[in-house]
Amino acid sequence: MFELLGIPPQALFGQLLLGLINGSFYAILSLGLAIIFGLLNIINFTHGAQYMMGAFVAWMLLNYAGIGYWWALLLAPVIVGAMGIVIDRLFLARLRDLDHLYGLLLTFGLALIIQGLFRNQYGVSGLPYSIPPELAGGRNLGFMFLPNYRGWVVVASLAVCLATWFVIEKTRLGAYLRAATENPTLVQAFGINVPRLITLTYGFGVGLAALAGVLAAPIYSVNPNMGADLIIVVFAVVVIGGMGSILGSIVTGFGLGLIEGLTKVFYPEAAATVIFVVMVVVLLVKPAGLFGRTA
Repeated sequence: MFELLGIPPQALFGQLLLGLINGSFYAILSLGLAIIFGLLNIINFTHGAQYMMGAFVAWMLLNYAGIGYWWALLLAPVIVGAMGIVIDRLFLARLRDLDHLYGLLLTFGLALIIQGLFRNQYGVSGLPYSIPPELAGGRNLGFMFLPNYRGWVVVASLAVCLATWFVIEKTRLGAYLRAATENPTLVQAFGINVPRLITLTYGFGVGLAALAGVLAAPIYSVNPNMGADLIIVVFAVVVIGGMGSILGSIVTGFGLGLIEGLTKVFYPEAAATVIFVVMVVVLLVKPAGLFGRTA
């Protein structure tokens, strides 16, 4: 059928794979944003910089300490998440009772500072990060060639997203988190340290961004601008899925990645803007987003 349209099947499935990979990063990053906004009411513009920091921490661990990819998957989110906790305790905690605009401006300024520091130290040319040997090469599926590492990124991203959704929506810890946003005084009465819970939640959301950075490092060059190029698209994904919606971020992230891939096949000129066109249409039809709750 696709050959009748003048499109080779290999090209179609290749673009769908690229779209699914992009969707994997959209999903993880928008999930972190949704957690931070939905549970903490913070519009975290530093998210792109923290994604970039995850990739740089993985690169530093490899080049300065000889620690490879698999350990970096564990250590980079912890390290960057701990930095996020420091940011929350030093700055964001002081803005809890103020308008969202103050948090947005603060995190936007922090993002510019972090990107500037890395740009001054490492430049903008990009630093290579090699694929781990266990995931090198690929396999011929008949209709397309699947690189092993890209397949791993899709599977790992889906697993992380589903595990996060399960913890927040189906466990007692998730119930405490959701209750703390609705009635923190009542939750505190049960002996739960709500400020600490909020800080750890922010650190977890930041850790998700760092994890996405580690996954992206072998695919894209590690450079200070990698987060700035992505964060606007991710915010659009969050708006389409519904601000604060965990399931919306996951479904919309993967779905929009596939739509973007299909657009590159059938109408390449619109590939860079199709997500924003979808955002406009969704907001006109359902202002709260596809999975968002109306006030």
